[in-house]
This record gives sequence, C-alpha cells and structure tokens, in this order.
Amino acid sequence: MPDLTFTQLSGDQPRTDAERVLVVGPSLGTGVADLWSRCAALLPATWQVVGWDLPGHGAGAPATTVFTVEELAAAVRDRAAGIAAGRPVSYAGVSFGGAVGFAIAVEPGPFDAVVTLAAAPRIGTPEGWHDRAAYVRKAGTAAMVEGSAARWFAPGFLERDPATGSALLLALQSVDDESYALACEALAAFDVRDRVSFAPVPLLSAGGEHDVVVTPDQVAVVIPGVAHQPTAEDPAATAALIREFLEATR
Repeated sequence: MPDLTFTQLSGDQPRTDAERVLVVGPSLGTGVADLWSRCAALLPATWQVVGWDLPGHGAGAPATTVFTVEELAAAVRDRAAGIAAGRPVSYAGVSFGGAVGFAIAVEPGPFDAVVTLAAAPRIGTPEGWHDRAAYVRKAGTAAMVEGSAARWFAPGFLERDPATGSALLLALQSVDDESYALACEALAAFDVRDRVSFAPVPLLSAGGEHDVVVTPDQVAVVIPGVAHQPTAEDPAATAALIREFLEATR
C-alpha cells in the first residue's frame, strides 16, 4: 500500500476523546489542509477530523512508483482503523478523494458511511487522463493553473474570495509533476460504476451546481453556487451537508 501522510485538521492535538472520526481526502492538485481546513472547523467539536494527502501533494512525499485508486483506498482503510481505535469512523473526499470514497464504499472496512464531493464512480475518460499525464510530464503542474482556475471555481469566486482561490492555485504549482501524472493515470484506470449500487454502507454523492468536471446530473445532491471545490468555495454549506448526512446515518 502507498505510504500516505495524514494530518490532524480538528485542532492541534489528536482528539482521542472524540465520539466520531471523519477521514477526509483531497482533490487532484491540492493539499488536504488547504482544501479542508475551513470546512473541518465548522464540523461538530465532538468529531476528530483527519485528512490524507496524495503522493507529492501538500505534505505527501512524492510517489516513487505507480499506484491505483484502490491501493490508496486500502491505505486509507488501514490507517483509519488505527486512528479510530474502535470509534465510529466515516469518510468524505473531494474529486480524486471522492473517487477513493467510491472505492471505500464498495469495500468499506472500518468505515460506516461515505460522502463523495465533486466525484463519480468514473471521472472523465481514460484518454483524457493519459493526455493530461503526458502534458504535465512535459510542461509541469504550473501549466495546469489557468485551466484549473476555470474548472475548480464557480463564476465570480476568485473575485469574491481571492485569498482562498489563490492559495489553492499557488499550491498546485508546487505539486510534484510525476506524482500528479501518476494520479492522472490512476484515475484513467478507475471505474466502479458496476459496483456502487451494491455498496454495503450509506453513500452520499454531492457536487456543485457549476461543476463542469462532475456535472450536476452525475450526483444525488447539488450544492448551489459552487463548482469543483465545494469545501473551499462554500465550507459552511458543505459542512452542514456532511453533518446532516452522517448524523442521519446514525
């Protein structure tokens, strides 16, 4: 299994007294702390929120070999079991992190519920992901900034909240090129469309009203006013959605 880096997002110290653990995953090109911290701060204080980073993203060490979405899901399951230590543990992920969520939903291990945001059981096409991997290997992740700005955020968001948008786009430029390319190739091979209807745990699929990557017709719940990064664009609405779903599953 890949050696993933996990980060505490709910306070400075591990919350071993928390009644629930929520493990969260990032979008391709983002660090989990940048993407999730504001949303995590709005979740119940009785939850321990822990995030993981993709290889070469955020605090994650660069990838040294190929990996699959399913291998990342297995690594997340393994670490989550230790973090939870018998407490209820749920999962929520954005985009690539949401793809990992679908892989977890069909083989949940310790997880009792899954929320996927801006994700689908298959995202895009294999050809598109292979083309992007080749482009990043040639031009680097800095060349992805302009296109990502258009895909990630709803119209007007960068003007309304330039600090949040700029921080995410700046972090994209520091992502390890090869790790990003390998993540693209992992998404090219990922497809669990024939399995998600048999998921043995509650699964909520949500996405943004303005998302052009995972369009509103591909999700069960549409979050108004956001595009492909709902935890950054509207952390309050996203936190409320996660909280209501997980509390209802109890």
